[in-house]
Amino acid sequence: MRDLTTLPKAHLHLHFTGSMRSATLVDLAQRYGIRLPAALLDGDPLRLPPTSRGWFRFQRLYDAARACVRSGDDMRRIVDEAAADDAAEGSGRLEIQVDPTSYAPFLGGITPAVELVLDAARESSARHGTEVAVIVAASRLRHPLDARTLARLAARYAGSGPGEVVGFGLSNDERRGDTDAFAHAFRIARDAGLASVPHGGELLGPSHVTEVVTALEPDRLGHGVRSGEDPALLDDLVSRGVALEVCPASNVSLGVYQDAADVPLRALVDAGATLALGADDPLLFGSRLVAQYETARHVHGFDDAALADLARSSVRASTAPAATRERLLAGIDRWLATPAG
Repeated sequence: MRDLTTLPKAHLHLHFTGSMRSATLVDLAQRYGIRLPAALLDGDPLRLPPTSRGWFRFQRLYDAARACVRSGDDMRRIVDEAAADDAAEGSGRLEIQVDPTSYAPFLGGITPAVELVLDAARESSARHGTEVAVIVAASRLRHPLDARTLARLAARYAGSGPGEVVGFGLSNDERRGDTDAFAHAFRIARDAGLASVPHGGELLGPSHVTEVVTALEPDRLGHGVRSGEDPALLDDLVSRGVALEVCPASNVSLGVYQDAADVPLRALVDAGATLALGADDPLLFGSRLVAQYETARHVHGFDDAALADLARSSVRASTAPAATRERLLAGIDRWLATPAG
């Protein structure tokens, strides 16, 4: 079998706080005198029920980790370490998602928060050789007018290269908020050339995917894994060219599926869907990008040719410039042409 850490790939579903190394979280907590919940320290992946109570516990832990990020230097460190970790796993393109609202209080507003992350992304890209672009995300738990403000801010920094905003997302509990109310924000983002990358189809099933697709016209769907429960819907996503950012470890930790074997990777691929495997929140779910490819290999029986196809899909679903895509795709071909060890 070939080494999956040397397989070129793109990482399209990674959240800023959730990307943090466990050791970094402990270091920041000690620096600020913060007592962390045991679940953030025991090294075990979360296993939660797929209920509002389960999501509440997940959000409490996420918020506890986010509370340890209290300066611009902390934020730069997180971006740099995320880039380093992705580079070590063969990722040539990282599109990291951040809601600047969470970090605005100690930076003087959402604009300096975005600019700091973009600056850190440019520096980290140069340092580690992995292109780091940024997705600005709104939250379903906040007012849709806040989302419009973020969309206008994201549009000011729109581009496709390292240290630029490449997409606009919508995250948090899928069961909350009115999807239609966020449509205006996504129109602002699309008009600026940003990719539409909302979450949908993980905690809720096909009807929610339809709702998100109709209202927000996604280029990629964060998760979207449950679209496989409705063959007609999945065919529609395939025909529209909507890519699915599938995060197996997240699906299991949040109780969407009992174990990794239940995640319908094979069925989605066989239906012609474009998949981009992602780690989502490795701080809480206990596995990074290569681990998702290992799941495809060892649990779902994907051979190296099929794994290379998954990597190609991730690159093609990215917002990377043409030259970056060509370079990564050529690297995938070389990986597959190299005899297995």
